[in-house]
Amino acid sequence: MPDIIRYDELTWPEVADLPRSLPLVLPIGGGYAPEAIAAALGEERFALLPAVPYGWEDSLLPVGAEMLWRYVAGIFSGPQEEGFERLFVVHAGCEDLESPGVRQFRLDRAETTPDALVMATSERVVLIPCGHTEQHGYHLPLNTDTLIIDAIARGVVQAVPQRAEMLPTLPYGVSTHRRAFAGTFNVGGRVFEDWMLTVIGALVARGADRFYLMSGHGGNCSFLVNAVKYAGERYRGIFAATAWLHTAGHLGAPALERYRRSGRGGMGHACELETSYLLHLRPDLCRMERVVDETDFISTPNYYMDWVEDGALIANPPWEDDTTSGSYGAGSLATAENGARWLEIAIQEKVDHVEEIHEQQRRRLARRAAKKYATIEAAIPLR
Repeated sequence: MPDIIRYDELTWPEVADLPRSLPLVLPIGGGYAPEAIAAALGEERFALLPAVPYGWEDSLLPVGAEMLWRYVAGIFSGPQEEGFERLFVVHAGCEDLESPGVRQFRLDRAETTPDALVMATSERVVLIPCGHTEQHGYHLPLNTDTLIIDAIARGVVQAVPQRAEMLPTLPYGVSTHRRAFAGTFNVGGRVFEDWMLTVIGALVARGADRFYLMSGHGGNCSFLVNAVKYAGERYRGIFAATAWLHTAGHLGAPALERYRRSGRGGMGHACELETSYLLHLRPDLCRMERVVDETDFISTPNYYMDWVEDGALIANPPWEDDTTSGSYGAGSLATAENGARWLEIAIQEKVDHVEEIHEQQRRRLARRAAKKYATIEAAIPLR
């Protein structure tokens, strides 16, 4: 049997310790037999990266060969910078996904049931959950952001299946601080924005007209704002929206203040909040014996780190100024009980957002129709 290392379930020190000659394999879609991958590599031990969940020609949502190539090349930019020497992409399509330093091989995929069947109808808001694969201190896995936002999005669809549907959660986004700690990916802001615009465009072509771009990773947020603005200009009949992370709005922020055990600075990254979520969702991936609390962020009245950031200043200083472990916050104060509580609240908060998106689009469509009717009526000559 192949010896498969699940890259996204590692912590960043474990990635730092991996031999740089270890093959890293990026699957485009799922359903590849591990034995077939090992045979193609010519060895049994390799690290499997999180799969790209859609985008190829026969997938749930194709984005075109060039866009897929750009996204894949962006994914591999991080491992290349960290010195990994053997990078592979496996796919079953006709696209050419090789790039400098990256080799491809094609394998047949087993028949798999799509993770989601997007109907692309105006009856539902299309949720586009965006996670990331990045360091989360000594104690949490690289897939923390992806796990959390996937659970929230799935919870929304389960709660209001006639009002919302979702794409599979995207596991690669933007990190502008990836050099400080091992294991963090960065597809690049421009590539990420273009990917989102292409995805929205493909859904618009199929009949969808309302979208919610949901982020589980702070580094994605400003680029999702740009994507929403570009989409609103390009596809003027739609309503696309995003929000700052999760558990941070009209329901989440009060719930954090009510139940949190840490003070300001205790919820930033690999913190009390994210650790609580993981203790509830995937306790098997939490290494709580390794947790390090770091709350000595260089704070000033208008710039500080906490989950809901109220400071007026926006900046991006080096992370290593403020953290040695990669954590911002007090992960040791996390509890699975609070993780379950905050997840329920986060889902309800997003359900409320979905209903508001529906209301916005319904009222806007009605106003446009009324204006069009008034224009037509005014153009009819009086008899």
